[in-house]
Amino acid sequence: MMGWRARLGFLVPPGNPTVEPEIIAMAPKGVSVHFSRMVAHGPTGTLDGQDERNRTQIEHIGQSADLLAMVKPNVIMLAHTATSYTLGRRAEVELVQRLQHQCGTQVATAFGSVVAALKVLGATRVALGTPYSEETTLKGKALLEEHGFEVVSHGRLENVTNIYDETPERAYRLGRSVDKPAVQAVFLSGLGMPTIATLETLEQDLGKPVISAASAMMWQALRLAGVRHCVSGYGRLLASASGCETDGSL
Repeated sequence: MMGWRARLGFLVPPGNPTVEPEIIAMAPKGVSVHFSRMVAHGPTGTLDGQDERNRTQIEHIGQSADLLAMVKPNVIMLAHTATSYTLGRRAEVELVQRLQHQCGTQVATAFGSVVAALKVLGATRVALGTPYSEETTLKGKALLEEHGFEVVSHGRLENVTNIYDETPERAYRLGRSVDKPAVQAVFLSGLGMPTIATLETLEQDLGKPVISAASAMMWQALRLAGVRHCVSGYGRLLASASGCETDGSL
């Protein structure tokens, strides 16, 4: 039976090639993952027009969520942090509540997962790294601060032509560049930027927790679905989740 432990659903921006392989890589045995594309028009992955694409996704998200709900997932995740930055805290809560009522299942966001993860890690002073424009990066910083975190340091990748062309090596260097001694945890935003291959190495080199939107989203999806499973290889958040159990295959 497909997803005999849980089925996880993810709403993905139309041009994003990164979410599926990263989520599939992190999925424990018995957990199936399912994806639905959101609606957005124009060039994908570019910094110009990002806010407009976010608003189009929000406008049509009900349709995408309805299609994904047909596979009866235990939880649906909005796999796009920048959409939360466009929404702001109150509108994000309202959207989640509306989709939960509409789909009849648990709904959460990548950014909400990050907030929950940082709290579990006990981190109140954080560093933020993004592949976004300065404007979008500052929206992310403001949203973290609205949730009570002190953003000690923030930075963005330079010379981004298309987020979907970025590499784990660039994500690694971004994580190192935003770290400061006062930082308790580093957060790499941007689900189009490949991150999961760098998280353990960054943690070893920085000596502190490092999470990305992808790792936090998978951790939260498993929690909400009631799957208590440690997933090794992607940082301490997934490897030592509270109450999780290891598997001989990992």
